[in-house]
Amino acid sequence: MSLPIYLIGARGCGKTTIGQVLARTLGYTFCDTDHYLQQTAECSVAEIVAREGWESFRARETEALRAVTAPATVIATGGGMVLAEVNRHFMRERGHVIWLSAPAEALANRLQQQPETAQRPTLTGQPIAEEMDEVLRLRAPLYQQAAHYRVDAMQPPEQVAEEIIRSLALARAS
Repeated sequence: MSLPIYLIGARGCGKTTIGQVLARTLGYTFCDTDHYLQQTAECSVAEIVAREGWESFRARETEALRAVTAPATVIATGGGMVLAEVNRHFMRERGHVIWLSAPAEALANRLQQQPETAQRPTLTGQPIAEEMDEVLRLRAPLYQQAAHYRVDAMQPPEQVAEEIIRSLALARAS
């Protein structure tokens, strides 16, 4: 049985794009927890946050993670999935956790080019470059704690997927 692969990292690091390439390459199913959450809630992340607040959104996020976890699935998680210790443990115990790492400046540039504000509401109300600096400063230790592997997400998606596959193959061989 093939364990699920969880992709973690800050918003804009490419979890969805890379996840789709990785799933296609491995013949796995692909799921994005944010998209799953939006479908089940029948509204956007921004609407959930505006209506119910971040705490309720984070609880829904944990439910979504559990709902989509299945063998042979690549799961792109929300950028804040690692904020809950229970989520970090859940992912580590049930599958392979890959941190897609990218510098704050690159993430800010990507987010400015494709804001998707309905999916990616501001976390701090600051300009995006400052927000990404702060988010990475606070979350990097959590991404590190949750991850089995850290991969440079600044490469083309196909190369990132290949690097993930190599990392997983090395793990199986040892």
